[in-house]
Amino acid sequence: MAENRRGRLHGLRYLLCGILIGAGAILPGVSGGVLAVVFGIYQPFMELLTRPRAALPKYWRWFVPLGIGWLVGFMGFAKGIAAAILLSDAVTTWLFIGLIVGTVPSLFREAGKEGRRLSSWLSLVFCASAVFAGLFYISRVAGMRVEPNFWWYNFCGVLWGMGIVIPGMTTSSIMMALGLYQPVLEGLARLDLLVLSASLPGMVLAVLLLARLVTWFFRTHYAAAFHGILGFVLASTLVIVPLEYSGPLEVALSALCCGGGFLLAFFLARLERK
Repeated sequence: MAENRRGRLHGLRYLLCGILIGAGAILPGVSGGVLAVVFGIYQPFMELLTRPRAALPKYWRWFVPLGIGWLVGFMGFAKGIAAAILLSDAVTTWLFIGLIVGTVPSLFREAGKEGRRLSSWLSLVFCASAVFAGLFYISRVAGMRVEPNFWWYNFCGVLWGMGIVIPGMTTSSIMMALGLYQPVLEGLARLDLLVLSASLPGMVLAVLLLARLVTWFFRTHYAAAFHGILGFVLASTLVIVPLEYSGPLEVALSALCCGGGFLLAFFLARLERK
């Protein structure tokens, strides 16, 4: 009985983690790869991509609930997220800022697992500065906009794939800066064939091509890589903080959703430690 209960609990956890990781892939400023890291899923996933024969016997139990959760979060949440953003972009953004902040303590512990050297802190500062400057320039200064088409949707898929294997890469923020985020999100919500046929193959291709390179980098420069991820997370979160609100009610709802997101991420991280 205890073994079955523990198995169901783990299955539920992987389902919830999959939903959050899938949703994180399409939400502005949220990295599905970072959520995978702090939930303890990233390294087994990369091992599966690079050494499938060795990884499959070890991790097959959580593939099904995680895969189902990811599909629910990525595809099923697209329509709800689009509607929520239309209702209140600020409240929706604060919900996921809370999720990100809730993962930071676990990510910081993970980054220091092999010690913290000067190169680690330099990596954190450099990555945070570069990401913040790049996203700020694209979204606030250059104001770049492109016309959505097959190739741009394919580019969005490649960005999603990069966000899966490179934790901290805020792909949705880049799409928003280029004016691609809303069209591709609406296309996913209505299962548009053009969007699906262009974006999903691009995502799979990027994952397969980058998996070994990213795995090698983490194996040889672990501390610097994870501190760089932490810099990505902090900078991308700072960039998306809403500055405009419709009134006190929206401010209160934003605070409530931020707290709820933080508690959910904290609960999942605590469950992982147990």
